[in-house]
Amino acid sequence: MNTLRHRSALLAVAGTALALSLTACQSDADSKSAPAAATSAAVKASDGKGTGTSDPTGSTDSAGSKVSKGSTGTGGSAGSTGSTGEQVNASVPVCAARDVTVTAATQGGPPYTHLVLTAKNTSRHSCRLTGFPHVQFLESHKQDVPAVAKSKPATPVVLTAGAPAYALVKLSDGGVDEDNEPVSAFMVMLEGDSAVITVTAPGSGGIAVDPAKALTGYWTPELRNGADDF
Repeated sequence: MNTLRHRSALLAVAGTALALSLTACQSDADSKSAPAAATSAAVKASDGKGTGTSDPTGSTDSAGSKVSKGSTGTGGSAGSTGSTGEQVNASVPVCAARDVTVTAATQGGPPYTHLVLTAKNTSRHSCRLTGFPHVQFLESHKQDVPAVAKSKPATPVVLTAGAPAYALVKLSDGGVDEDNEPVSAFMVMLEGDSAVITVTAPGSGGIAVDPAKALTGYWTPELRNGADDF
């Protein structure tokens, strides 16, 4: 009997020790797994996944800025024309003779070798002044005065209502031996319009023109040194 009780007591002590050992192992395993789980969650949060947040209207770029769906990211609307504005300018009608008033003034002098033509938009709408003025000074010389290519502007000349454009016109070299002829009025036509504009020459005595030396520049928003030097 004593032997049986002693063996039972030993078994009870061994069972208790085993239970305590298992409890300690379980606690140690829990303490080791908790940081691992936290680390995993932190990794998911850092790469933007598994955070439990969503954006039904758009997405988020790398800088954290919200980009709406359907946005082009260019800051412009569909169908924009670009930096040159050529498509917009093409929609503006070409200036006709009825849209502008052309006047002439001498530049520099004496001797007065150049004129400045001014075309002012007297209409109530914008228009494009294309090319150069087609000038005929004399009845005996029906051909247009030749144009100087280097004076052509890089972009179309669009005149709003009331705005002017300019063209420099060479009359002669200013020499005393030139075949100059007096001109009190002359004809100007705009590119794309066959209507004739009669322009009064400046000065009480008119101007002296050498048809062999006459040149004209293109219409520009302003006279430019170099490009208009001819």
